[in-house]
Parts: sequence; structure tokens; C-alpha cells
Amino acid sequence: MNFLETVFPKAQAANRRIVLPEGHDPRVIAAAIKIKDQKIATPIVLATKAELEAAEAKVGDSLAAHGIEAIDYTQSPLAADLAAALFERRKAKGMTEEEADATVKGKRLYFGNMMLNRGLVDGLVAGSIASTPDMLRSAFHCVGTAKGISLASACFVMDLKVPTPSGDGVLLYADSAVNPCPTAEQLVDIAQATAATYKALVGGQPRLAFLSFSTKGSAKHELVDKMRIARELTEKRFAEAGIDAVVDGEMQADAALVPSVGASKNKGGAIQGNANVLIFPDLQCGNICYKLTERLAGANAFGPILQGVAKPVNDLSRGCSADDIVGVAAITVCQGL
Repeated sequence: MNFLETVFPKAQAANRRIVLPEGHDPRVIAAAIKIKDQKIATPIVLATKAELEAAEAKVGDSLAAHGIEAIDYTQSPLAADLAAALFERRKAKGMTEEEADATVKGKRLYFGNMMLNRGLVDGLVAGSIASTPDMLRSAFHCVGTAKGISLASACFVMDLKVPTPSGDGVLLYADSAVNPCPTAEQLVDIAQATAATYKALVGGQPRLAFLSFSTKGSAKHELVDKMRIARELTEKRFAEAGIDAVVDGEMQADAALVPSVGASKNKGGAIQGNANVLIFPDLQCGNICYKLTERLAGANAFGPILQGVAKPVNDLSRGCSADDIVGVAAITVCQGL
């Protein structure tokens, strides 16, 4: 059973609402219909009347035929309440009431994220057209970060073609999409958010390995020190917060993933070749490794999955298909469970 086959039943049982702000994209219309028909969630699509008609014409189907709600964000009566709430969130940053009103009515991502802020929906999926910076900006402004976390991040779910030597079929790689060069302190936020993502999407106890080119001091360098300090700070936070997870590092990838190597290089360590979450030193490492795993090992990569946000928000690849959007919607539902 692949990763999505385990996620879909969880989403279907949850009966949640997902807003899809990019209703001017025919792929979003097709995805909304599949999401509704497969009972993955109740989709709500944002689009003007003209946008909706044009997108539906390209799909050859309509949202109304499937009982799916479409909201014209430029004229909706919801805008007044959403704008007032956005103003309260952003007035300390200099936003005026007029700017809040214009933002909600003029920017579909802000309208959708404020719907999420106000509890009108349970998650948001967009990015088939919008850029990642626009996605992140609107999520931060409207929803903010999760309690106890000051930094949003992203992970990739790697659905492996062949399980790891310790038997894991799914690994999480973080941060592989958002933070170029996190500090040791920021890696703690990334670790906490990724542990929560693992529990929500995969289930079971996360086992986090802080990766380096050194295993427990086998090399000396400031980059090694960063990962060791990040692991120590993560252990302290997890203990204080009562987070059930195993944490170890700094360690090399083979010690994290191959039990025989882990037993040799990391004697007495908490992780000996059985990590299921890999925390990378920086974005370059994480992004390179997820693509290598995908292209050379035949793994399916799902993501980037945004995490550390107060409520479930996910970004799409600009080259995504309608089926990709359906999968991300199911993942988004599960993140909120």
C-alpha cells in the first residue's frame, strides 16, 4: 500500500472543508470535482463568475453539477468580516482598514487564508498559479505560526520504492523547500514541526536524525557543531513539551538509515540505522537529497508539505496535475486531525 492509499481513508473519515482559491485554473476545477466525488473533503472554490465559466468550459464540467460551492471573493458578503479580522491582525504593522478591505477583495489567497483564520474552512490548498513567496506571505499574515513555533518550514514525504534496511517505507525530509540556511535554534522549530507532520500523516513515533558529515564527533567543524547543538536543544524542548519522539545526532546518513552501520558508528545512540525523519543542515542538502531519492531510487515525493503554520496550508507545484491537487488536499486534511 502506497502513502496516499493510507492517507485517503483518513481524509474521507474526517469530513473536513478545504478552500481552493485558484478557481481560475481548470486543474483546480477538475480537482475540486474529484475531491467531492471521492469524498476526500468538501471543497470550496474561489473564483469570479467569469473566471469560473472560463475554467469550467475548459474542463467540460461544472462545480454546480456536483454540488460544490463557488465564492466570488471580489463581491462576497463574507469580505467585511474577513477584512475586519485581517485589520486586527495587521494594524500593528501599519495596515489600515481600507487596505485590509482591498486586500481581502483583491487577493484570493488572503480571502482564502482569512476563511481559514475564521474557521470557515479547515485547510487551504493553492499554488498551481501563485508563487511560493505569495503563498507563504499570505499564510503568515493571515494564519501565523503554530503555538511554540516561530518559523514555518516544509518537508517532503518520500514514499520509498524499496523500504529502508530497518523496514520503513516512508521517510520525511526537512527542511527541503523553505529555509535556505537555518540556525541551530531554527532547526529545533523545523524538527518539532516535522515530528508533528510525521505523526499526522504516517503515524507512530517519529525518529529524528540530525544529519551531518560527522557521527558523534568523528569530525570537527562549525557545521558539525550546529547539528549537535540543534539536537541538544531539540531534546530539551521535546522533554519540556512532552513530545514523544526519538532524537539523535549529529550523524551521517548511513548511520541514520543502515542498522549495521549505525551499530558500528553510533554505539549506544538512540538511533542506530532506524531513523524515519531526516533533519538536514540546510536547504541545499535537503532539496538535493529528496531529488536524488526520487530520481535514482524511484521514490514518490509528496510535497513540499508546509508545516509550523497554525492551521493547515499547502503549496502546490506550478506543474501539478488535478490528481496532484487531490493528493495534497487529502494530506492537508490529515495535517489538521
